[in-house]
Amino acid sequence: MTTDISSTIDTADVAAGDPQQYIADLGARASKAAHLLAQATTATKNAALQTAAMALREIAAELVVANDQDVKTAQDAGRPDSFIDRLRLNEARIEAMAVALEEIAELPDPVGRELMDTTRPNGLSIKRVATPIGVIGMIYESRPNVGADAGALCLKSGNAVILRGGSESLNSTRLIVSAMRQGLESSGLPADAVQLIDSPDRAAVGALLGCAEHVDLVIPRGGRSLVERVRDEARVPTLLHLDGNCHSYVHSGADLKKAVDVVRNAKLRRTGICGATESLVIDDAIAQTFIPLLADGLESCELRGDEKAQSCDSRVKPAIESDWDEEYLDAVLSIKVVADLKEACNFINHHSSGHTEAILTEEAPAAEYFLNAIDSAVVMHNASTQFSDGGEFGMGAEIGIATGKMHARGPVGLEQLTSFKYQVRGNGQTRS
Repeated sequence: MTTDISSTIDTADVAAGDPQQYIADLGARASKAAHLLAQATTATKNAALQTAAMALREIAAELVVANDQDVKTAQDAGRPDSFIDRLRLNEARIEAMAVALEEIAELPDPVGRELMDTTRPNGLSIKRVATPIGVIGMIYESRPNVGADAGALCLKSGNAVILRGGSESLNSTRLIVSAMRQGLESSGLPADAVQLIDSPDRAAVGALLGCAEHVDLVIPRGGRSLVERVRDEARVPTLLHLDGNCHSYVHSGADLKKAVDVVRNAKLRRTGICGATESLVIDDAIAQTFIPLLADGLESCELRGDEKAQSCDSRVKPAIESDWDEEYLDAVLSIKVVADLKEACNFINHHSSGHTEAILTEEAPAAEYFLNAIDSAVVMHNASTQFSDGGEFGMGAEIGIATGKMHARGPVGLEQLTSFKYQVRGNGQTRS
């Protein structure tokens, strides 16, 4: 199978300095496709996803070669190892993408769900029914698999999507989009339901953020600078995915061996994902015992701590104030020692990005206090923060982790990609 995104708009408009027209054309085509996709049956959408999964498997070797080119370009540009890890695809990761598409096909269709059903005293029947949002602009950095996840989730939820992946992943993303479009076309659905901004021009992002005529929602997934640009420039509604400054808190009532195992996984399983723990908070009562155990268990990780943490083990380097707000995306962990549970919650709420926080304790009252007091999208008890993921939550995949509080919060899956409308049925009623 060869790369075929010929039915997307030619990039000449962008090259000629006309990103506004380029995005307007993409948006118009996406809007038309969204109207058709909203009426598609569940079986048709599922067939498209299953065919797209097969297409990904068929191009796996070609996709690995294209991704190798992307990785080499990123390495030559001096990108850090954590960035390279997010960018890299191999046969296992491609298979995981294909499986995710198949799992999304097996999930219940969110469109048409009855969210409310009531009959008024005057006989009017009123139902609130889930509907697609429309056209979604998805802007993401480095991770090419996001294109497959976003395309699949939007397809199943009846939305068209315009993808703008990181310029470093453009070769990989072209092939992934080609597989998604093949799935749509094979099922009689409009290929323009999944489109790619096939240009590294940053002006195209600005044009997408201003395309209120055709785009109903923009979702950014990437670093703070990307999210802040979207927040500041968008004329289109946004669903923000902020950075993941996640915390694990080791309470005085923790099982210390369990805590070391969980923290090691939360920090080091994959350091470059947004659910990785970046900051560890420890009760003073156990710090002298726990920090040396932690340092033994995280030998490959640089530890930076406050004065108390440093006094517990010479392997802990001094932390500076900015460490408490840093998303390292690397094998670095900051350590803060606190007096008690309340101080821990105050510290976390002050420095967290609102993504995911966990408490490690065997004391149920402390866990319940933490779960209620922490103001983040996901809060956990005795579990690795790396479980903060749509797939792990049974959503099949996610389009991102929303750190705001409106419309959707936490992993954004199928249900979060729908809006609703009211259907009112009467029998000639008139209002006095």
